[in-house]
Amino acid sequence: MPRTSNLSGILVMLFAVGVFSLMDAGLKLLTPHYPATQVAALRGASSLPFVMAWVAATVGFRSLLRVRWSLHLLRAAIGVGMMVAFVYALRHLPLSTAYTIFFVAPLMITALSVPILAERVGARRWLAIVVGLVGVLVVLRPSGEGAWSLAGLAVLVAAAGYAVSAITVRVLARSDSTQAMVFWLMLMMTLGAGALAWPHWVPLRLEHAWIIAGVGVAGTLGQIAITEAFSRGEASVIAPFEYTALGWGLGLDIVLWGVLPDRITWLGAAIIVASGLYLIRRERIAHESNSASPRSTCESGLP
Repeated sequence: MPRTSNLSGILVMLFAVGVFSLMDAGLKLLTPHYPATQVAALRGASSLPFVMAWVAATVGFRSLLRVRWSLHLLRAAIGVGMMVAFVYALRHLPLSTAYTIFFVAPLMITALSVPILAERVGARRWLAIVVGLVGVLVVLRPSGEGAWSLAGLAVLVAAAGYAVSAITVRVLARSDSTQAMVFWLMLMMTLGAGALAWPHWVPLRLEHAWIIAGVGVAGTLGQIAITEAFSRGEASVIAPFEYTALGWGLGLDIVLWGVLPDRITWLGAAIIVASGLYLIRRERIAHESNSASPRSTCESGLP
């Protein structure tokens, strides 16, 4: 992969992380005024018109019907639960703390790839997963004044949901387009979270219209950008830049809410990020080894 492709992929990833962070800040601004299920529904509904325009301009709507419905429904159900849990956490935790705990998701994806995708994970990568989980415990501090609370646990639930959803994407990507995956997730999230929110629906306030619109624009741009980033460069080079979300979370926490994480949270964040970066490095080595050895590729259990 040429260095220029990786560089452009990195720049697009940095943009994706930035706009996703702005979207999360918008969701956090909405949480004091609306139930978590309603905010999750608004996240899907606000992006849906932009996603439909993207579909119309690229693959067309007919292609959306030739999909693996069972996996899309499963991913949608997971997506609703993940978004509701994450929105609930945002109501009670600073963005930077929520991001720190959520960074365990890549470790969960690697762990889940063993039973679900029959991938091989070596001892060093398992060690990185364990170290990352230790970092989560440092942040949560079950016996102290950390993020151990329903909100902290909600982030873990959201991270687990994200990990399972990512595994389903790796399966769906073999047959379905990116546009189909994004469209059906946004539509089903809107309908599913909306149905859950309907009994306690709070009328929308006019002063929040710009926040809701911003969530829709940022969510759509972020989804398109992150897809483009991974299509331009090597995943092992691009993925580490997702951790720049911590910087965005810190800056937004200071500007919008005037809060800072404590030193123990920073320590936990360092452990989680370091283990994640090491895991990405080991996966790159494993990928290069498999590419060089046809026998290893066949033994991975993947087609």
